Amino acid sequence: MLRVHNLSCRRGGRVIFRETGFATNSGGFALIMGANGSGKSSLLRVLAGLIAPAAGCVRWQDSDVAEDPAAHRARVHYIGHLDALKAGLTVREMLDYWRALHGAGQIKIEQSLAAFALTSMADRPIRRLSAGQKRRLSLTRLALVEAPLWLLDEPTSALDVTGQALLREVISGHRAKGGIVIAATHDDLNVPDAQVITMAGGGR
Repeated sequence: MLRVHNLSCRRGGRVIFRETGFATNSGGFALIMGANGSGKSSLLRVLAGLIAPAAGCVRWQDSDVAEDPAAHRARVHYIGHLDALKAGLTVREMLDYWRALHGAGQIKIEQSLAAFALTSMADRPIRRLSAGQKRRLSLTRLALVEAPLWLLDEPTSALDVTGQALLREVISGHRAKGGIVIAATHDDLNVPDAQVITMAGGGR
């Protein structure tokens, strides 16, 4: 389970959000919604351990994640709003790089390609992919390496209807195994039981 207690974030001397609290249990799905600049991405980065909170804490299974940052990084998949791909590699080479980095088996590459309908593009250079295909490739990391907590920043960016459906299916499978998903987005992803966290801006 994930627990957020009275969390506040300050960047560049400005309060981004303050006294934020919520809880998400095993299998949970939470949407962080709000206008541009309201603090959605900053909240995700704090949850991922990339930014230290100005106040409050993030707890995993009742332990403050700040007590063991390495363990928290190992349990998190953080996918930012940028795709972070190497244009000179092929789709398969990019996946093999991630696989080697995290110690995943070779079979996971094929499973990840299939999960996001990229099998036919496996040997295509990334520079020749469309924006939606690049986003799908970025999201294959979710299927490639196991991690209980997924933090997704605008995951549907550039995705068409088919791409969004593939993402929902992967998210559903993760939740069925007890995983937690928190997504900052302008879209509701059509998940009927989603917990909604609204960032109102101005620190609220």
